[in-house]
Amino acid sequence: MISITAIIKSKQENLEEVKNLVHNLVTQTKNEEACIRYDLHTTENVFIIWEEWKDQAGLDIHNNQPYLQDFIKQSESLVATPILVYKTTQSL
Repeated sequence: MISITAIIKSKQENLEEVKNLVHNLVTQTKNEEACIRYDLHTTENVFIIWEEWKDQAGLDIHNNQPYLQDFIKQSESLVATPILVYKTTQSL
């Protein structure tokens, strides 16, 4: 299993637009066969996505989905900082 944490920090003035983009991404991603978990957490203008994938092949398919590529392109000018993505392993 592969775990990913993505952190998206919206510019305050773009909060609603980023929220809509993130919600669309989460909704579509949860339908992917290799997706075990794709949970969205928020605080103020920060969106944190906690992901779990069956395997690297499934994650690779996700990373090439048009809706993920569209999200990345559309959100570039709307975020306060570059999107942070951490590939992690459970330690406890």
